[in-house]
Amino acid sequence: MSNPQPFRLEPQQVRDFRADGAIVLRGLLSAAELELLRAGIDANLASPSPRAKVASRPGDPGWFLEDFCNWQENDSYRRFIFGSALGEVGAQLMQSHRARLYHDHMLTKEPGTQARTPWHQDQPYYNISGEQNCSFWIPVDPVRRESSLELVAGSHRGPWLMPRSFMDSQARWFPEGTLADLPDIDARPGDFRILSWALEPGDAVCFHMLTLHGSRGVAPDRRRRVFSVRLTGDDVRHAPRRWRTSPEFPGLAESLPEGAPLEHPLFPVLWPRVQSPH
Repeated sequence: MSNPQPFRLEPQQVRDFRADGAIVLRGLLSAAELELLRAGIDANLASPSPRAKVASRPGDPGWFLEDFCNWQENDSYRRFIFGSALGEVGAQLMQSHRARLYHDHMLTKEPGTQARTPWHQDQPYYNISGEQNCSFWIPVDPVRRESSLELVAGSHRGPWLMPRSFMDSQARWFPEGTLADLPDIDARPGDFRILSWALEPGDAVCFHMLTLHGSRGVAPDRRRRVFSVRLTGDDVRHAPRRWRTSPEFPGLAESLPEGAPLEHPLFPVLWPRVQSPH
């Protein structure tokens, strides 16, 4: 996979990403890339890492598993990330000269999973500052509109909102009261412009790490395996926290100063294209 399929990003897509904080990219991935990514996800599901989390409750008829930061151990993930056009496309959308891998994130909802992914922004959970960033949300199964990612257009412009634990809504990151709480989007859907798309394998959603987003459960006849690849651009800096970030990067605070660019082996450059690390 040293020669990713060409993908033409239109200028309007870059403008839409900048304005809305989220766009859909149809046909971003080839059949070979999808096959490789499915193999990586299935291997991950068969042998989750110590970082994996079950995000569904015991009484849920389905099962929702997340896992993080596996590209170094999962050969299929590594080949996919470094062999695809994600770095180049991400750099264009971020309007950045360089695109670095921040981390990978696998999210699988098995058939009948009722667990909802609550509305949230990603960046407040992280250890980074800066505005040039993006996340690719890549399903390898067909996704109906009602089970797809939902995003609030324009919310990436801020403010930062209080990150809470998904299962019990606790403020385990920023201290309680230091950030505003999320609005009740489900109670007042008419007050927000919600973006969401039915997706086929090969499609992807790309969104800013401050864009409010969430998703519902899946139907009993549908499985939803998703892989997210998160990238950072030129202005992103290390912002170590006093608390455990999600995901965490053990030992990073001792090796990378606060305010430093993410020039570290954990965050390899994807664009301009370099040789995949081994």
